[in-house]
Amino acid sequence: MIVVAGEALIDLVPRGAGALAALTPALGGGPFNTAVALGRLGSPAAFCSRVSRDAFGEALLDRLRETGVDVASVQRGDEPTTLAVATLGTDGSAAYSFYVEGTADRLFTAPGALPAGTRAVSFGTCSLVLEPGASVYEELMRTASARGVFTALDPNIRAGLVPDADAYRARFRSWLPSVSLLKLSAEDAAWLGGSPKEWLAAGPAAVVVTRGGEGLTVFTRDGGEYAVPGERVEVVDTIGAGDTVNAALLHGLAARDALSDAGVAALDAGGWADLLGFAARAAAITCSRAGAQPPYARELEPEGV
Repeated sequence: MIVVAGEALIDLVPRGAGALAALTPALGGGPFNTAVALGRLGSPAAFCSRVSRDAFGEALLDRLRETGVDVASVQRGDEPTTLAVATLGTDGSAAYSFYVEGTADRLFTAPGALPAGTRAVSFGTCSLVLEPGASVYEELMRTASARGVFTALDPNIRAGLVPDADAYRARFRSWLPSVSLLKLSAEDAAWLGGSPKEWLAAGPAAVVVTRGGEGLTVFTRDGGEYAVPGERVEVVDTIGAGDTVNAALLHGLAARDALSDAGVAALDAGGWADLLGFAARAAAITCSRAGAQPPYARELEPEGV
């Protein structure tokens, strides 16, 4: 079981470029997208969050259930669902503004326990910024790691939500001893400062950096550096692409029985090429359609993982 901890929200997705493009509501949130992608790929997955009882919240839970994601760990609240308004550039890249005050996911409280059979927990995005929930997710990360559970982190920086950039950067560095796999975009890496070598020294077994259409690179503790190119595709938008990469990496590691520091360390150049290539193909499919619509396992056949 792979548990994804973090927010579920509604993306208001534009139908074209520019600030005044018509908006269509879509189910989203980095952790939510990751959970859905895991379910579609066929990995046993659970979602750990706090979701509104409003109509948007019900739709979010319905999507998780439809994809086979366990929602027993989802807390409920009467507060509204968080909204994220996307603006698309001419290249399909997305920028976001958020409506987060008084929303349900901010009030996440510590779960009594993780689901039985949990092999990994994935964290990231707004849930690690917005208090009071952020501190609870942070403690869950530290606790899971201390118990030997594989932890994955995608900071997925939304700079407009970060009230104190330097404080957040320091907090990010404090998480690294509790992180098994760090995945982040080149833009996030530049914003955070530091380098894969520095981050690896602090804790993770591997750091994966995504470079959009240019592909993915992994850096490992033993000094390894392996890269694959991006898959060429006609981009509709990039919403959910990074979340799809998260899911594909976790799914692939689980398929290899490598959800551990030792398992990650045992991957050779060929293993990483296969895993990163699988993630690149999955992300390309997501980019080829509007909104966060990660692929099903059958769409990635015959390559598999």
